[in-house]
Amino acid sequence: MIGVFDSGLGGLTVVKEIFRQLPGYGVVYFGDTARMPYGNKSRKMVTKYALQDAEFLLGHGAKMIVVACNTASALAMDELRRQIRVPLFEVVTPAVARAAQVSRGRTGVIGTRGTVKSGVYAEKMRLISPKTRVITAACPLFVPLVEEGWLNRLETLMIAKQYLHPLRWRKIDSLILGCTHYPFLRPIVRQVMGGKVVLVDPARETVAQLKQFLKMRPDLDKKLNHDGRRRFFVSDRTEQFSRLASRWLGGKINLEEAQLE
Repeated sequence: MIGVFDSGLGGLTVVKEIFRQLPGYGVVYFGDTARMPYGNKSRKMVTKYALQDAEFLLGHGAKMIVVACNTASALAMDELRRQIRVPLFEVVTPAVARAAQVSRGRTGVIGTRGTVKSGVYAEKMRLISPKTRVITAACPLFVPLVEEGWLNRLETLMIAKQYLHPLRWRKIDSLILGCTHYPFLRPIVRQVMGGKVVLVDPARETVAQLKQFLKMRPDLDKKLNHDGRRRFFVSDRTEQFSRLASRWLGGKINLEEAQLE
């Protein structure tokens, strides 16, 4: 199965892309809802949680893992690669690669405080497209707004205007939604940024990379479950998560509660 983990609801944007781009593949998802958000925690704590999340997925049949959390992708990948012995995919590099393709020189990135503070997007952009300038903005309230289901509220629009104003003022031409929760707010971000700014969705780009990888690794592809089995685990099961997850994925899902050591 393809394993996917995130601090909460956001990683379901990756799951939805797997359903779209890789229909029929088995998926096991873990959302660490009891300990979210990861974006305001230290590197040490994020790494500890990410390792536990990955081990949990391995224990439930994952043969490859998507780290569908931008904060964990930014802070924990080195340690994950040292300790986890299956192919790992993170959501930062594919998004940067796509932004480098579409940008005319000024790319914006919105993310959690941890992601923005890490500087990982600017670092990776320097390697891919040194002439492209990266302008970042932390949007810490976006994750709780998504988790609360406030996707179309006036309050959310007002907060988005406040967060995104500096990026509009600096005339960015593309914007990476640097947290997998943020595609839930895509309509509001589009409303604030206008139609000329290209929005880059890390979930879409990451799954496209995963799909290409599997084409080159038929040996691994054969080991994956192709019967469409889907399991969804959370560390704290709530009606709100279940409702939003079912709404996002287009059908009722069965949430299982998991305890991490």
